[in-house]
Amino acid sequence: MEKWILYHNPKCSKSREALTLLQSQSAAFEVVEYLKNPPSEKDLRAIVAKLQGPLSALVRTKEEEFQSAPFDVQSEEVVIQKILQQPKLLERPLLLTPNAAVIGRPLENIEAEIKRAGK
Repeated sequence: MEKWILYHNPKCSKSREALTLLQSQSAAFEVVEYLKNPPSEKDLRAIVAKLQGPLSALVRTKEEEFQSAPFDVQSEEVVIQKILQQPKLLERPLLLTPNAAVIGRPLENIEAEIKRAGK
């Protein structure tokens, strides 16, 4: 079984809730504090390929970095490049599994992925 990855920001309450949920399920997962260790372009492409939901959901559009310089959140290339430049724009919490990339807003999205995977 491949390990799951939780892209996490410890300052975010939803991200902390997702971490607690995964820990309570005894799931094998790695925590990546993406502001300290941003995802690579390869990582972002894997996330986009497995994303459950619209591409725009991957972007934190309420952040000042987006508000001051909006961009096309429907363009895969633009989204990837902007998140590479400003990792703060990556929505969190984000769970990457071998089969899906799930944004934990609401947290039930992650709960559903845990159930689907039979964890």
